[in-house]
Amino acid sequence: MKYDLLHIQGKPYVLVPLHDYREISSTGSDSTLPNDILDEIAAQQTHPIRIIRKFREMTQADLAEASGISRPYLTEIETGKKDGSIRALKALAEALGVTVGDIT
Repeated sequence: MKYDLLHIQGKPYVLVPLHDYREISSTGSDSTLPNDILDEIAAQQTHPIRIIRKFREMTQADLAEASGISRPYLTEIETGKKDGSIRALKALAEALGVTVGDIT
């Protein structure tokens, strides 16, 4: 494998293609999410909760009910208007079948 070496502020960094990084970092990983979903989350274009909710084929109403939070509050979290409380994030992660780290 050949990677590009970059220097940023005098420090060397290696530029690794995302799919190679996934292989390197997934050793021992037990993620239930496919790589294309993980790539979409890594791109940070859309909130991870929305990405995973859609992957799980859930509506906002479905996820709100399963997690015990209101749909408007879920909408605010997905749109970035609110960060979400620890309690809400734990409930959402559980309802989506992921860890809190996967959705934050």
